[in-house]
Amino acid sequence: MDAELELLRDLCMTPGVPGAEDRVRSLIEARATGFFDSKVMDPFGNLILTRHSRTAASEVTRVLLLCHMDEIGFMVSHVDQQGFIFVQPTGGFDPRTLFGRRVLVCTENGDFKGVMNPIGKPLHTSSLKDREKVPEIGDFFVDVGMGPKAKEVISIGDYVVMDEPFIELEDKCISKALDNRVACWLGLEVLRLLANDAEGHACELSVAFTVQEEVGVRGAKTAAFLVRPHYAIGVDTTLSCDLPGVTPKDYITTQGDGFGLHLKDNSMIADRSFARLIESIAKDNSIPFQRTMLPAGGQDGSAAQQSAGGAKTASVVVGTRYIHTVTEMVDKVDLFAARKILVEIAKSIG
Repeated sequence: MDAELELLRDLCMTPGVPGAEDRVRSLIEARATGFFDSKVMDPFGNLILTRHSRTAASEVTRVLLLCHMDEIGFMVSHVDQQGFIFVQPTGGFDPRTLFGRRVLVCTENGDFKGVMNPIGKPLHTSSLKDREKVPEIGDFFVDVGMGPKAKEVISIGDYVVMDEPFIELEDKCISKALDNRVACWLGLEVLRLLANDAEGHACELSVAFTVQEEVGVRGAKTAAFLVRPHYAIGVDTTLSCDLPGVTPKDYITTQGDGFGLHLKDNSMIADRSFARLIESIAKDNSIPFQRTMLPAGGQDGSAAQQSAGGAKTASVVVGTRYIHTVTEMVDKVDLFAARKILVEIAKSIG
């Protein structure tokens, strides 16, 4: 695995749910050393790294990339007398994907490996009717194998993430938390590449690594208000439904066709002139892309569009199969196309 993807792996393997992004933030800050001119961590927990304009222009155009740090997960809501741990979700899960999962319980006393399963009888003692029922989120519990001692080290409010490895294939990467550590990787890579680019850039580029997107694009609101950008880009993953049983009109994106120029979701309609500019930059630099829209959901770009005096906003996304599971999959073509377009946008505006 090359160093670039080792960084993506490290980001994915670092736990951080909404409201507990501190480990991810510390990793980002350490890996960004030397790539930015100024740093702000706002009271909400957003980390905003800025590269100033490399020209002498009197009026500088501010460009903001929004890259959320949080992954979907759970918070501990109860530990019973036997040491079984009950949880509440922080982010959207499909209960059908939670059976027999390995998890990591993150506490002030350390991290504890465990398993997640639904309440009820196991396979060999359950009836056909029992097995037809799909449990609800509240039916799942975590077992760390400690028995009653679990109550001594695990507290209400501790958090739980999925515990599965990052896998690199020839053309793909598979991991939990690619949503949205992909964006964190892209933000870091854009800062690194611009820092090593002798041509420089005219805009003032801020990369906001934001908190609590998965529970309502919360951190992006304060980050955008602080930066007050002229242009904003929500950097995120989106669906790739190019799968058996799905018709092409519902694919959202097709893996390997390039980055997604995201035009609409439930939270945002992209600025048409900015979207055209991104498309033009992509064509001029032979960067593969596809236009994309979502019928539901939202992302950080919406917050920037509506914050303070507003901003011209669009989103750059990477199509992801099996999103919000431990088997999220991205194509390297799309990943590197997203990196290239974000660098070229920063070099073209200003």
